[in-house]
Amino acid sequence: MSAHYVAEKEFRGIDFTEEALPKGEYEACIFVNCRFAQADLANIVFVDCSFESCDLSLARIAHTAFREVSFKGCKMLGMHFNTCNAFLLSFRFEHCQLNSSSFYQLNLKKTKFIHCSLQEVDFVEADLSQSVWEECDLGGAVFDRSNLEKADLRSAYHFSIDPEINKLKKAKFSPENLAGLLVKYQLDIG
Repeated sequence: MSAHYVAEKEFRGIDFTEEALPKGEYEACIFVNCRFAQADLANIVFVDCSFESCDLSLARIAHTAFREVSFKGCKMLGMHFNTCNAFLLSFRFEHCQLNSSSFYQLNLKKTKFIHCSLQEVDFVEADLSQSVWEECDLGGAVFDRSNLEKADLRSAYHFSIDPEINKLKKAKFSPENLAGLLVKYQLDIG
């Protein structure tokens, strides 16, 4: 356990770009309307925490642990989740802006993305099996050697996923978004 341990505390409206969040472990904490944009969150452990309406854009999260963490209504542009601690990594995103972020090679099995903007996001070689993508904008998102088996993309849109280089067995799509699987063939579907 880290030297600095905080449990069941609520942080509301704090600008952590002015005064850094102390390094340590945070368990069952709630962060509401806090600013972490470009803040150094490296080597911090978050367990069963929630972030609501926070700005974490470009925050440094090298070796940061996110275990059972939820993000609601957060702005998280340019986040490099691929640098965080992958051990027991588990999070949920709802109404978040994650544009230009990276989940390269991460295990995101069963992760839920609900009403999120995921434009230009890197999902290369990520395990996204059994993930849920409800009303998500995946414009420009990159899927290459990604595992999307049993994923639910029925209401996702603007995606381009090549079935020849990604695992899609038993993935769910709607008839309306099947064109996202055929983009490379340059077909006129209409």
